[in-house]
Amino acid sequence: MATTTENTLACAHCGESCLSTQIKIEEKIFCCDGCKTVYGILNEHGLCDYYALNAQPGLNQRQSKRVDKFLFLDDASIRQQLISFSEKEHTQVCFYLPQIHCSSCLYLLENLHKIDAGVIKARVNFPRKEVTIDFNESRISLRRVAELLTIIGYEPYISLNQLQQKRPATDRALIYQLGVAGFCFSNIMLLAFPEYLGIEKADGMLLQAFRWISFLLAIPVLLYSAQPFYVSAYKSLQQKYLNIDAPIVLAVLVTFIRSVYEVLSGTGSGYFDSMTGIVFFMLVGRVLQQRTYQQLSFERDYTSYFPVAVSVMKDEQETPTALPDIKHGDTLLIHHEELIPADGIITRGKAYVDYSFVTGESQPVPKEMGEIVYAGGKQTGGNMEILVIKEVAQSYLTRLWNNQSDTKTAAEKKSFVHVLSRYFTYIVFTLATLSAWYWWVYDSSRIWPAVTAVLIIACPCALLLSNSFTNGNILRIFSRNGLYLRDATVIETMADTSHIVFDKTGTLTTTAAQSIRFMGEPLSRHQVAAVSSLAAQSNHPLSRALYQHLGKSDERVAGFQEFPGKGIEGFIAGDLYMLGSKTWVTGKPMDPQDGTRLYVACEHQCLGYFVIENQYRPQLEQLVAAIQPTFRTSILSGDHPLEKARLQTLFGHRTTMKFQQMPADKLAYIQDLQAQGEQVMMIGDGLNDAGALKQADIGISITDNTNNFTPASKAILEAVKLPLLHRFIQLAKANRQIVIASFVMSIVYNIVGLFFAMQGTLSPMIAAILMPASSLSIILLTYGTSKLVAKWLNL
Repeated sequence: MATTTENTLACAHCGESCLSTQIKIEEKIFCCDGCKTVYGILNEHGLCDYYALNAQPGLNQRQSKRVDKFLFLDDASIRQQLISFSEKEHTQVCFYLPQIHCSSCLYLLENLHKIDAGVIKARVNFPRKEVTIDFNESRISLRRVAELLTIIGYEPYISLNQLQQKRPATDRALIYQLGVAGFCFSNIMLLAFPEYLGIEKADGMLLQAFRWISFLLAIPVLLYSAQPFYVSAYKSLQQKYLNIDAPIVLAVLVTFIRSVYEVLSGTGSGYFDSMTGIVFFMLVGRVLQQRTYQQLSFERDYTSYFPVAVSVMKDEQETPTALPDIKHGDTLLIHHEELIPADGIITRGKAYVDYSFVTGESQPVPKEMGEIVYAGGKQTGGNMEILVIKEVAQSYLTRLWNNQSDTKTAAEKKSFVHVLSRYFTYIVFTLATLSAWYWWVYDSSRIWPAVTAVLIIACPCALLLSNSFTNGNILRIFSRNGLYLRDATVIETMADTSHIVFDKTGTLTTTAAQSIRFMGEPLSRHQVAAVSSLAAQSNHPLSRALYQHLGKSDERVAGFQEFPGKGIEGFIAGDLYMLGSKTWVTGKPMDPQDGTRLYVACEHQCLGYFVIENQYRPQLEQLVAAIQPTFRTSILSGDHPLEKARLQTLFGHRTTMKFQQMPADKLAYIQDLQAQGEQVMMIGDGLNDAGALKQADIGISITDNTNNFTPASKAILEAVKLPLLHRFIQLAKANRQIVIASFVMSIVYNIVGLFFAMQGTLSPMIAAILMPASSLSIILLTYGTSKLVAKWLNL
């Protein structure tokens, strides 16, 4: 039933006042037909749990909605600009919904498929206020999706300046509120100076005028500038808990009421300077925190330094190019198992695109020349070239990456700081009550300054900032040095590492410098070209090295297939060519003394083999010397053990080495280590190591100017930065110490501040200055200390 407060009926959907009882469904009263419509839709589809999660979670629907507002979404060119992906009956779009504000919104939007069967699923990014919707376009159009969201109260914000969803400026209102508070506060302080300095009694009329002007100046601060605190406190009460803004609101209201009483009764000048000072300095702290947090945003840094590169064809030559540099009209060469980084049209070759990274469907989709392929798909066929028709939407690729993260693990790693802050406000109210009771007994004149100072100075913000700002800056330092982590929880995992497992080929070895020679009857020019074309299809380090050695070829490859841990095959000019291990190509067992070899066969007739002598990455000896005193190490290789002696010279006899390891063997080894209680870091090339990378506590994929982006890993490391691994781990360990130090600092601040506040010796305005100052000091400590540690580590 509709709730009644002070004889005013509240809308059953949005909670606002109802002007009449005419709009209703059964016993439920609504303020407008819009709210009634939304309730009817939710009730019809069994989604009324929406109202059980929060009190009056709905948004007011009185404003009229134009029926034709989203007609432009029927335009094919605009639709193509907005959608992220479209394949047969599966289309994906991401909308920015500024109305998202509570858990009820999350529940309703993620159950959108129950309202319209054309919606496949919806995922909400709550902090960014975005919803990604997968829908069947044969059952519901893009325009209808937008209209459906609008009907239930979540109208998408779409900017057509560049045909992209863009957020409106969110901090401009806060700046205006800060400006009003600053103007009023400075003038009230100016008017208060004569009384502070002892105005003559003869000027009593002037003193009274100053008090009334201060009263008038305080009203805009109360009604406008303090709005962010009211909204935050109100939403927390809706969620049935008290956040840190609740005592701030109480302090502002009590200070204003007490000040008005003194002015009206003529007993004093009130505390308008303190009240406006509280709001002004709290807004200053909020603006500075917001600006600093945006600068430390991991997602922004991540998209700016995304390490994956792709081959751009320029003058018939492959040029490795970073994703941010890819432009509309570029021609990209996509190899087997490479991620498609941008929407494009196939101009050469055939595609068998695996869109499981986007849709969850693992069945490859065949594509011919002239068809569109979308970012996020993975080519499972041979080489193809695509013409870029939409520049790389890095935020989209980042969203794909982040959507793969294990949310359960992240929840389990939630800091105890958040648990403490949840009860912090209750502790503050308890201390304020005890202070009031104490001074009521001993000195009632101190009740007011003691209670208001306690309410203002207590600050869990410093506790929360100690963790988030340190992690944010560490993530930025990592990205600047070529290590890209999926999220901040990976830093803690890295710090706990006890065992480091290395893949050999493509990780410890480099494809930049290889010694390659062919053993067997000399290959004909056609055979060399065929082997080169076949090797060019694969992203495996040995295939890439062989392709670079043999040179570019224009031979076309059909029916290409890659068998992880074995080799590759394909038809060239009607003949089946195979390139891979001795056992797979010839059927004969490998000899441990053979060395690294790639065997070649045409129509199942072995033509010979390429001997490849590995070159290890520079500074590998220094890396091993740095990590071995602290960590246990292992090497897993799919090759034969011919190089075991050389590796033992580098790593010593303490390192476990396993050779001729298939992908399943690597996975099993990681599982065995974890069963023994080890915290495992796995470093591989992301090709044959996907299972092991995903199983490890932290999987780091090495990237070496190829588009071998893998969702299995929790981090990506530029290959040339591998020698810095021990420094990265040291910085991760230092991160924990910095968090603890800043946490202790914030605890000490609260204890000392509350000690003086409860004594009634701290004025409310000084408390209002100290509260944001404490947050800023935490920022300076975490930022400065992490920068110093990084500089000491030469990062």
